[in-house]
Amino acid sequence: RADAPPADTTRAEAAPARAGATPAPTGTTAAVVGPRRSIAVISHPDAGKSTLTEALALHARAIQEAGAVHGKGNRAGVVSDWLEMEQKRGISITSAALQFTFEHVVINLLDTPGHADFSEDTYRVLTAVDAAVMLLDAAKGLEPQTLKLFEVCRRRGIPVITFVNKWDRPGRSALELCDELETRIQLQPTPITWPVGEAGDFQGLLDVRSPDTVTLYRRAPGGALLAEEEHLTTEQAHERLPDRMPDAVDSMGLLPEFDAESFRAGRTSPLLFGAALTNIGVRQLLEVVATLAPAPGPREDVAGHVRPLDAPFSGVVFKMQAGMDPNHRDHVAFLRVNSGVFRRGSVYTHAQTGRAFATKYASSVFGRSREVVDEAYPGDIVGLVNATALSVGDTLYDPEGPAVRFPPMPVFAPEHFLSARVADPGRSKQFRKGIAQLEQEGVVQVLVSEARGDGEPILAAVGPLQFEVASFRMEHEFRAPIRTVPLGYGVARLATDRDAELLAGTSGVELAHRTDGVRLALFRDVWRMRGLQRERPELELPPLLADAD
Repeated sequence: RADAPPADTTRAEAAPARAGATPAPTGTTAAVVGPRRSIAVISHPDAGKSTLTEALALHARAIQEAGAVHGKGNRAGVVSDWLEMEQKRGISITSAALQFTFEHVVINLLDTPGHADFSEDTYRVLTAVDAAVMLLDAAKGLEPQTLKLFEVCRRRGIPVITFVNKWDRPGRSALELCDELETRIQLQPTPITWPVGEAGDFQGLLDVRSPDTVTLYRRAPGGALLAEEEHLTTEQAHERLPDRMPDAVDSMGLLPEFDAESFRAGRTSPLLFGAALTNIGVRQLLEVVATLAPAPGPREDVAGHVRPLDAPFSGVVFKMQAGMDPNHRDHVAFLRVNSGVFRRGSVYTHAQTGRAFATKYASSVFGRSREVVDEAYPGDIVGLVNATALSVGDTLYDPEGPAVRFPPMPVFAPEHFLSARVADPGRSKQFRKGIAQLEQEGVVQVLVSEARGDGEPILAAVGPLQFEVASFRMEHEFRAPIRTVPLGYGVARLATDRDAELLAGTSGVELAHRTDGVRLALFRDVWRMRGLQRERPELELPPLLADAD
């Protein structure tokens, strides 16, 4: 499947240089990097990712009131779902970044797209974090998208914290969910919190860190504010909840205790329960992120050499986003700092071109909210405004130090293709600009057909919703509505010069090239491709990353 994780990520991305337990940062940046965490929230669509992101921010006092994705009643829509299309449909299409401080720990929290079509963007986000929160729906457990993203984390060596959400609604038993984690993905859960009451009968939480205390909750109206907490001794809790407490205590005792080394090695996962919409159990999750998640570690460059944290500044662009400020049509590059100190106003070297890149406009970005960033450290995310010269996967570094270039971001194999042309020929300039910008951001892949020419580019995507986003933005941001025609192809392969000669003029095959010059062959389906390979055994047709075949 095109949205499955790649079979080999060792050369496709800037992987953390760690195996097993993550050592504490050393060197001159240790005091700053040590109390830093960079995490992403991963899950299947509709498990409550954006809601959890806002709830975490609310508990850290980063926002005043949490929103619901659809903005029901008097509640605002989720801050991280800023794109107009997201607000209309109630799903996360882009990724958002938020930095806040909790108990003297700086947390960089990346919210990821929730729709299955956007796994490519989600995968890129996972290259920028050091730990992940895996969000499970209490009624559904491990779902397909969650499994794919977990495998990406496992291959990258990213430790995972598990949060079982929606415990205030009917669902499966806690032990059943734990068993699923063990049997399906060989991940041993180690409880940090445990629910008092079955799913749908949520009374409170046990916490292994405070074995003599039980926290009971009173829901906040609509979940926009923090839930009211009542702290009881275990004896008091047994008296008040005699039918629920014994089972909760016994069930939690069946599972092993948390072990830091096995967690960071990816063998176990701290387990918490709660209800993000009503802000229950979220504070405990925030505490676990602050105390148990690893600090940023050194990264390997394209040659496989480890770039120390205290080396001069370097960073990688993992995401591009335009239209974040509709009044200015700006273009923001999201960069993770990999080493040294980023300083706004400095002039760095763009590794891909060797040219100087000024950083006058640097911000932290969450939804449409921005704050100027003067300095940033390893693990931090910086939004570089009007960064039109940068693309996803590009490296910036301090020219005063040694040159460095980090591995490029992966490009997934597209499975959906359509031709696009501008509806109004008078808007051709805006059409070309918009298509180029969407490609630079990674919204869609843009191919030029060797038969159609560049006036009718081919848009290629992992999932069809990406086309809806592209069409929506072409009309509303660039004022250049497009007309599209599905092309009926379902498989793309790399095409060598010899492949192109052998396939020229073949029915049901189209040759096209990306803007980086890479030539692709498009086939109706895998059977057509295999049939041609049988007829012409000299065809090579190397697969793309995460090819469906």
